[in-house]
Amino acid sequence: MTDAAAVAQAHTIFDPLADEYLSRPGVDIGPMFGSEGLRIRGKVFAFVGYRGALVVKLPAARVDELDGVDGLERMVMRERAMKEWMLVPAGAAPRWEPLLAEAFGYVDEITP
Repeated sequence: MTDAAAVAQAHTIFDPLADEYLSRPGVDIGPMFGSEGLRIRGKVFAFVGYRGALVVKLPAARVDELDGVDGLERMVMRERAMKEWMLVPAGAAPRWEPLLAEAFGYVDEITP
């Protein structure tokens, strides 16, 4: 599957979930890492990455806990591991909704 096809497939999972958040106060969509991400008060908490995985912001300890489980992995950019960003592949789609909720709760709590 090409990256474009993987992203399109990911959006079939992500977009209905995102719609639920877009009706909440302070939530909108904005740019993040060359994509568009869900934001709460201007801070991104989730987006579809360029390879078709859900990318969520979670506490570093939670990313440590989930890394390697069900194909989930820590996001790496330019050979640097991102401490609070987790990739959730489309193959782990049942985990998208709860992890999206977890990311929203985390970023909502830490964003003034």
